[in-house]
Amino acid sequence: MNSKLENAPLLQFGELEAALPERALMPAMLRGARGACPNCGEGKLFFRYLAVEANCPACSEDLSHHRADDLPIYLNIFVTGHVVIGAMMLFLDSEFLPMWGLTLLTVMIAVATSVALMRPLKGIVIGAQWAMRMHGFGGHDD
Repeated sequence: MNSKLENAPLLQFGELEAALPERALMPAMLRGARGACPNCGEGKLFFRYLAVEANCPACSEDLSHHRADDLPIYLNIFVTGHVVIGAMMLFLDSEFLPMWGLTLLTVMIAVATSVALMRPLKGIVIGAQWAMRMHGFGGHDD
């Protein structure tokens, strides 16, 4: 057995987190929004539209721990809903489109907004999880 591990004191969960260096939240979230590794900012976070790399190609950070799950989708629905309702109210007031045209326009805005926001929102969530050492990013099991 390793002598360093035998002589090392046992740390509780809170003590382990206090011993680790702090990670900045906002830079990690901004890197994630760009689709870059939250650790180094140089490697790719995604290898397909929403599929996350298992490890960063630049710094080898393990990214497989992420559990973004449904939060990016909920955030996307929230933002897209506000954009679409705002656009719909603006165009309803102007009365230059018939109802079918307004419906078509708002559906196009909804699809374009949700597709454009999905990847950055997922990157933000993964960056926040990495910075807060959630879901195994801190070297512990959940």
